[in-house]
Amino acid sequence: MPVHHNHHPAPVVTTAQGAVRGLRQDGSAVFRNIPYAAPPVGPGRFAPPRPHAPWDGVRDATTPGPNAPQSARDLGSLDMTPYFGAGWSRGEDYLTVTVRTPRDASGGLPVMVFVHGGGFVAGSTRSALYDGAGFARDGVVLVTLNYRLGIAGFLDLPGAPANRGLLDVVAALRWVRENIAAFGGDPDRVTLFGQSAGATVVGGVLASPEAAGLVRRAIVQSGSGLGTFSTEQAARVTRAAAADLGVRPHADAFADLDDARLVETAARLAGICLRTAAHRDPLLGLSPFSLVLDTQPAASVAAGAASDVDLLIGTNAEEGNLYLAPVGRYTTSAEADVDAAAAQAHPDPARLVGTYRTTRPGASAGALRSAVMGDALFGAGTWALASAHAAHPGAATFGYEFAWRSQALDGTLGAAHAVELPFVFDRTDLPGLRGPGALLGPGAPPADLATRMHGSWVRFAATGSPGWAPYDTGRRTTMRIDAEWTLTDDPRAPERRAWAA
Repeated sequence: MPVHHNHHPAPVVTTAQGAVRGLRQDGSAVFRNIPYAAPPVGPGRFAPPRPHAPWDGVRDATTPGPNAPQSARDLGSLDMTPYFGAGWSRGEDYLTVTVRTPRDASGGLPVMVFVHGGGFVAGSTRSALYDGAGFARDGVVLVTLNYRLGIAGFLDLPGAPANRGLLDVVAALRWVRENIAAFGGDPDRVTLFGQSAGATVVGGVLASPEAAGLVRRAIVQSGSGLGTFSTEQAARVTRAAAADLGVRPHADAFADLDDARLVETAARLAGICLRTAAHRDPLLGLSPFSLVLDTQPAASVAAGAASDVDLLIGTNAEEGNLYLAPVGRYTTSAEADVDAAAAQAHPDPARLVGTYRTTRPGASAGALRSAVMGDALFGAGTWALASAHAAHPGAATFGYEFAWRSQALDGTLGAAHAVELPFVFDRTDLPGLRGPGALLGPGAPPADLATRMHGSWVRFAATGSPGWAPYDTGRRTTMRIDAEWTLTDDPRAPERRAWAA
């Protein structure tokens, strides 16, 4: 047998906490499971993130590590494994990042830091979709991160700081600031991007004074600047969780409960009524967890937060389909379901539904219900955040709408929530994404759509522009991304106004 000499020894990088040994693959280097904060165990699960202890020698960073405690997620007949991953991989040391770098990461490269979605209760860096080979190939240092989820991350507990999962993301950004130059990245050119719950977290970071200076640019994919719970709403979830666990609603009483029990309780909290005299449920009952802030991020940004951060922000054209089509509710929706969705989300439901009927003549009840849900969850909060940011001249705002329709589920999935992710990461080739019950459906998506969309995200991170005209409060220029790309001024004006009223 001939002896094969490896001409590329395993890459070793020294961080502030110690050295890590990664792996060369696909023309890039990957470093997995690097801690950015101490393991959140016992009472520490309800404390702010703390620095991780340094280690001696070289830490192995070649294999995926544990992720945040979570229960398995099922979205009916659609296979969302590439999105959620395979569930909970147990282990305490899970506040970690995965870093993927170009092979010759000599320094000064743009950095992109990704916050995964999953309703604040699921997801991790292990999900196949978030493989960063495409970003590394194109000269970007990509960082993906795990953060506390569910009760540990977002239950608003007396005796504990709020929004611990958000504090984790800020701690990871501090880790990036301190360490990313050693991986070839430029700490002054960091783009924070996220999708769904992760995008709402990005909005929360933009509104956080403690994150000032850590981020140069941000991308909000199907998030909401109006998606946070008030403290009164959050207290309802806390009371329900404490009752389910049979303990006092205080961090001290939660400290000794094991993670598995917290995960089981979190799964039972769905469907709590969060409507109060002053607030509707911004998540329409889809998740009992969100950021808890009495001031919405859109309002903080309107007041001047993050006015020095460039923003790329948008939604998908048929967000709501994800919550209807896979569970058989899209084709069976009736007019009463449209009215109920509007009543859940808007102070003048009849006028709202009238607007959608006018702008979508001939639309089915399923399409109208999906549109109302999608804008309640993501559209209204995206328009509000974009307008708030664009009102300040210090940094640019760019808008997009992703409109390519997946033919999954007999053509009913369409341009649903999460369908843009394989294009952003340039991973449309993943086997788990193709097929009648997979995110991208049967057949092949347009050949150059991923190249072009991924390229726009990379260009924004590198230069501050994705390659089209900025969004301003006068014209609201938005790029509609499909097989053909179309730049339009204020494409959803009547609906946008109906939500702003």
